[in-house]
Amino acid sequence: MMSHSKELLLIFTRNPELGKCKTRLAATVGDETALEIYKFLLEHTHRISQGLHTDKWICYSQEIWENDIWERSVYQKKLQSGEDLGERMSNAFKNGFEAGHQKIIIIGSDIYDLSKKDIQEAFRKLEEHDYVIGPAIDGGYYLLGMTHYNPSIFEDKPWGTDRVLELTLEDLKDKNYTLLPPKNDIDYFEDIKDNKTFHPFFTNKNI
Repeated sequence: MMSHSKELLLIFTRNPELGKCKTRLAATVGDETALEIYKFLLEHTHRISQGLHTDKWICYSQEIWENDIWERSVYQKKLQSGEDLGERMSNAFKNGFEAGHQKIIIIGSDIYDLSKKDIQEAFRKLEEHDYVIGPAIDGGYYLLGMTHYNPSIFEDKPWGTDRVLELTLEDLKDKNYTLLPPKNDIDYFEDIKDNKTFHPFFTNKNI
C-alpha cells in the first residue's frame, strides 16, 4: 500500500505479556511489576506519537494484537521479521522505503524521556541530514532516522550491549548525520529507581 505521508514513524514494541517483556528489569522488581511498568511506557509512547502528522507503523515482536491501545485508525499494524533486532529493524526500514516514504524514523516503546517534540525535531533534522540518531546513555540508541535505505548499519552489531552506538557511528563516519541529546532508556531497575514517576510501581514491595 502506498503511503499518505512522506514521513513514517516505526514503533518497535514487544507484546506486553507476563514474563516476556522487560526481563532485565523483572530480575529486580518481579515479572508483574515489570509488566505494569512496560504497559505504562507503552501508554506514554502512544500518547506522544498519536498526534504526529506522519504515517505510523506499530511493529509487534510476536503477533499482531487487535484490541489494544494502538488503534487501526491511527496506526498500521505490522509484525517484525528477522532473526535478530538488527535484521528486524532493517526489514522495517526496507518495507517503509518500498512503500514510498522518504523520511523514516524508528523508536522503541520504552523511552519515558522521549517527547512528541523530540520526534518532530528528529524529522526536521532529516531535512538537512541523511541520518539522525538519538544516543542512549547506556551506549545504544533510542531513535534512528534516515532518508534512504542503508542495511549496513544494522549488520554485525552486538545488540543489547554498550557498543551499538559506537559501532553505528563508525559506519556513518563519512555520512551526513546529526545527533540528538542523549536520553535514558529503561532496561534495569537502576534506570528508574531515582525517578519519582516510577516510585508508585515499587514502593511497599520490598524492592
